[in-house]
Amino acid sequence: MHPFPDPARRARLARRHGLHPGHRLADAVSVTAAMTVLHATEAPTVHLAVAARSEGVTIADVDAELYRRRTLVKQLAMRRTLFVFPRDLLPAAWGSASARVAAAEGRRLAADIEKAGAAADGSAWLEEAAAAVLERLAAGEELDAATLRAEVPALATRIVFGSGKWSQEAPVAPRLLTVLGARGLLVRGSNGGHWRLSKPRWTPMASWLGEEPALLPEAAGYAELVRRWLWTFGPGTESDLAWWLGATKAAVRRAPADVAAVGVRLDSGETGWVLPGDEVPDAPVEPWGALLPTLDPTTMGWKQRDFYLDPDDVPFLFDSAGNAGTTAWWDGRVVGCWVQDADGTVRVVYRRDPGPDARAALAHEAARLTDWMGGEVVTNVFASPQVRGERLR
Repeated sequence: MHPFPDPARRARLARRHGLHPGHRLADAVSVTAAMTVLHATEAPTVHLAVAARSEGVTIADVDAELYRRRTLVKQLAMRRTLFVFPRDLLPAAWGSASARVAAAEGRRLAADIEKAGAAADGSAWLEEAAAAVLERLAAGEELDAATLRAEVPALATRIVFGSGKWSQEAPVAPRLLTVLGARGLLVRGSNGGHWRLSKPRWTPMASWLGEEPALLPEAAGYAELVRRWLWTFGPGTESDLAWWLGATKAAVRRAPADVAAVGVRLDSGETGWVLPGDEVPDAPVEPWGALLPTLDPTTMGWKQRDFYLDPDDVPFLFDSAGNAGTTAWWDGRVVGCWVQDADGTVRVVYRRDPGPDARAALAHEAARLTDWMGGEVVTNVFASPQVRGERLR
């Protein structure tokens, strides 16, 4: 096998992820395609991930691709995570990763309906409620969850789910809409709030796209997702792929074979997988700096992160569930995080001193990001311990 050392992996992500200043990308669609998908659990991540990888692309430009041109579409998929997909990749997800999430979420909701005594047959209740929602939206309207809950009686059903101290009473509406979104029947359409907030209006996917969705079969869908992941994140290990894809072991092992993935030898001694013809390590690039948002796709692209992250920094920069907060990068490695002051000024917080060249480059990136956000302050649900600590200063 070709050796593929860690510096070459870092050089590859600098180029392919658009993070090196000499390799930035033209627009939001190019950024999303380069990254396979963008994390969208936190609304600002989408815009900030684009800002980190492009020049001159505004918040309005990103919104135009999401809500007017609809070249980028929000879809629940791998690991029950909300992503922004390039439109052409949606059929692959609908038949594979999204279908897996929809089935699991549907089973849980049906079981909770029965447990709460809301219906004797939870699956039948779910399908009847789903049909009622789809009938209400059949004309292609966009309605928020509160309006749908008021107009579709089934959505107003409240049940207690969970157990012990984790039990809570809540309406089923969010969970049912999640199932319909994962099935690709509904989509989070235009946003009813600020770009920093997620207030989706739901509408039929077919109305949003202007065509009936046509999903790929499961195996073909997983193969296409893996092909894109390998281009973006390869070389990656089987553990990396299993974590990112959130699929069964069978699917994780079958899909690389379906795309004829080739093994390379990593510095860790493990086998990394790449696409055919992609085995040759990348040449070095000039040192570069970048400031990436919470849950950025680069930071979250691999499970095994030692080639770009000091293990000692993980407790400070990731939460207990492994979700990444903001990160500051120098020459392909994470060296800290970034926060905002009350006036919106971006400030880099280092885990250790990376040297004068790094500090100068990251000060430039901080000023660039401050200007891009124009005084807006972003708050994060998935704030790392170091970010939380800075807020308390």
